[in-house]
Order: sequence, then structure tokens, then C-alpha cells
Amino acid sequence: MSTLVWFRDDLRLADNPALRAALNRDEPVVGLYVLDEVSPGIRPLGGAARWWLHHSLASLGAALHERGSTLLLRRGPAAQVVPQAVADAGASAVAWNRRYGAPERAVDAGLKDVLRAGGVDVRSFAGSLLFEPWEVRTGGGTPFRVFTPFWRACRHLPAPRHPLPEPRHVRRPRRSPGTDELANWRLLPGAPDWADGLRERWRPGEPGARARLREFVKEDLAGYDTARDEPAAGATSLLSPRLRWGELSPQQVWHAALAEGGGADRFLTELGWREFAWHTLYAHPDLAAANLQPEFDAFEWPRLRPRLLHAWQQGRTGYPLVDAGMRELWRTGFMHNRVRMAAASFLVKNLRIDWRRGEQWFWDTLVDADAASNPFNWQWVAGSGADAAPYFRVFNPVLQQRRFDAAGRYVQEWAPDSAGIEPIVDLAASRRAALDAYDRMRRNSRPRT
Repeated sequence: MSTLVWFRDDLRLADNPALRAALNRDEPVVGLYVLDEVSPGIRPLGGAARWWLHHSLASLGAALHERGSTLLLRRGPAAQVVPQAVADAGASAVAWNRRYGAPERAVDAGLKDVLRAGGVDVRSFAGSLLFEPWEVRTGGGTPFRVFTPFWRACRHLPAPRHPLPEPRHVRRPRRSPGTDELANWRLLPGAPDWADGLRERWRPGEPGARARLREFVKEDLAGYDTARDEPAAGATSLLSPRLRWGELSPQQVWHAALAEGGGADRFLTELGWREFAWHTLYAHPDLAAANLQPEFDAFEWPRLRPRLLHAWQQGRTGYPLVDAGMRELWRTGFMHNRVRMAAASFLVKNLRIDWRRGEQWFWDTLVDADAASNPFNWQWVAGSGADAAPYFRVFNPVLQQRRFDAAGRYVQEWAPDSAGIEPIVDLAASRRAALDAYDRMRRNSRPRT
């Protein structure tokens, strides 16, 4: 008999509670990854995410092979694919780390019932968050809506556990079940191949993730608090895609930062923001589609002007900081967080384009887009989400550039021609129009007496 470990957004061997539990059974271990884009409610991956997934799976498969095991690749609805993989592998037990989106939780709960009814031992573990969503509640037992008290409550809980060791050997299964060929999934772009910039910027997989974590805590953490808002400073951790795909656990990042010392508190708060996003998604599963604050359902979005949306997507708005960010995004699958806020604010408030269109574009182009942080942060900028920036806080991209890229190094790197592009909208006039629309929304959403 063997134990099947179902990998999901936890593509690593070190600090993987499900894998550790499987190894403790002292049986052969088979890894499984299911590309499920058809189960109800499951959101298909964007293009940049698919590129990253291909390389991360290749890395995980190689790591398991080096240690004596194997990674099965199967495609289709998990409710059907996982039981078949269990039968093919002759597995008596299945282990996985928990997921927190509602469609994924429904799939997992159904599989537990089916597999246990068939005599299979099924266990799930906490491997993707620092704290489970049901552990962090207000005094009234409800989910938090504001970050500061949320994070204070987290810090009063027992500290995150220390990371589990990486296995040196995994017992090889006697059976060799059939597996899909990764190349046949066609996760990589074909014609055209737009991934040159991604290949230049990133090294997906657990070894690259651990190398970047070591580099960050040794070289950049001490100056993180003062330099993190400057897009040209190179102070950002670049760990978000590694956390998104689970090549690193948040516990590994947490303890590595604490061990280094200086600058850790500010950085750990950013990990807390990631937690807040996932806890919010757990409580509000439709985060990518519905305003968290219902009053924003009354907001009047003008008729879409595709010319403006395309100019924003292509980095041709005539506002250099926005254009630099959007071009960095297209080229590398990443954008500095300060610039993300400015670019998102420009779309929602200066162009008055529904935040959901921006969220969808980021979903397709970011290598770190996940089901929680991406919509959560878009709603934060739009003013419709948890602990949201007030709607009247409009990020002026000109002032943001003067403050955070005064020497123009970031803009010069990514959009040197943008200063010669005619602005597609007037900042002052569009700001006034946005605030007028907000005032109308507030009046229309008030209950009538």
C-alpha cells in the first residue's frame, strides 16, 4: 500500500505538513497534482500563472524523483480524478493541505466523504496560512473587517510553528501509475511566445524560492521599511509568487525574517496583510465578483470606453508612472506594490472603469495573482472592500512619481517614451467626476424614510 499526497498551491517538499504526515506512515509516497479548471466555481488560471505553474511542477517532479518518489499529473474534475489516482496508486491514505476558497472547499469536503466511505484514510493539514481563518475572530465571533485589530488579534495567538524539515528520501511506490506529460497541458505560451521577460526575471520552483528568501533577508530586509515604496530601489522581497504557489510556506518566511532581525516587523505586517486577504475570502467567497460593501452596488460606472481600457493595459496613458508599471507587468508578470496602487487607482477613479476589469487583467498577467489577494487589493483601492482606502483617496500618479521615483529611474527603465504620449484623461477633471459619482452613490444607497 502507499500514501497519496495531493499537491495544490503548496509545490514544495520542505515544511509541507501533508507530505510530512505521509512520510510518518512509513509507506511509499506518491505525489499527485490535478489541473482542475472545470469543477463548478473553479477559476481558470491566467496566462502568466500557467507559465509559472509549468516550471514549478517541473521542479517539484524532479525533486520527488531525486528522492525516490514520483509526481502524477492528471487533468480534469478533481472529484473524479483523485479517486481514480488513489485506485491506480493502490493508496490506502490521502493527505493534502487545506484550501480556503469556497469551490475548492466543496470539492475537498466531497472527496473526503467519498474516499472515507471507500475505506481510505483522508487527512488535511494547515500548510498555507499562518493562522486558520476560524481561529481569528472578533469578540463577537465574526470575521474582522479592519486590518489593525485583525493583526493585533493574530499577534496574540501562539506564534506560527517552526518549519518542518525537508525530506531526504521518499520511499518509491511499487506501482507506477500513468501520468500526463506536462508539455501536453500546454501551459506555456506558443505563438506568440510572450514569456521572454518572465524567463529573464524569474526562477520558478522551490530551490529558486529558497535562494531568493535567503538573499532577501540577508541583503534587503534591513532597509525594507525605508525603501519598500521606491520602485527603483530593488527593496521588494519578490516572494509573493513563491508564496502564491507554495514554493515557500509563510512559516518559512516568518521565521527566516525573525532570525535575521532588523526590519522584520514591517515586513511581517505585509505577511499579515496576505493573511487578512485570505481570511476575508474565506468569509466572503465571491470576493472577485461582488462588492464587499453593498453600498457600492449603487455606484454608476460609465459605459465602457475600450480605447481607455486598452491604453491602460498597454501602458500608453501618458502618465509615466502608470505606464511604466503596466509595461513592467506585461514584460515580467510583476509590478511593484506602490505602482500597483497608483495604476489601479487611475483605472478605477480617473478612468472610472469597474475595478473587476482591472482585477481580471491582473489575474491574467500577474505571476502572483491568487484568489484572495488579487480581488482583495482591487477592492481596497476601489473603496468597496475590507479596511478600504476611502473612495476620495485618489492616487495622483504625477505626485506619486515625484515622491517615490523622483530621479525617474523606474520610469526610464520601463517607459522612457511615456512623457511624449498625450495624457488620455485630465487628472483634476476626472477626479472631480469620480467624487461626484461617489456622492451620488452615497445619496442613492441611503435608506429612504
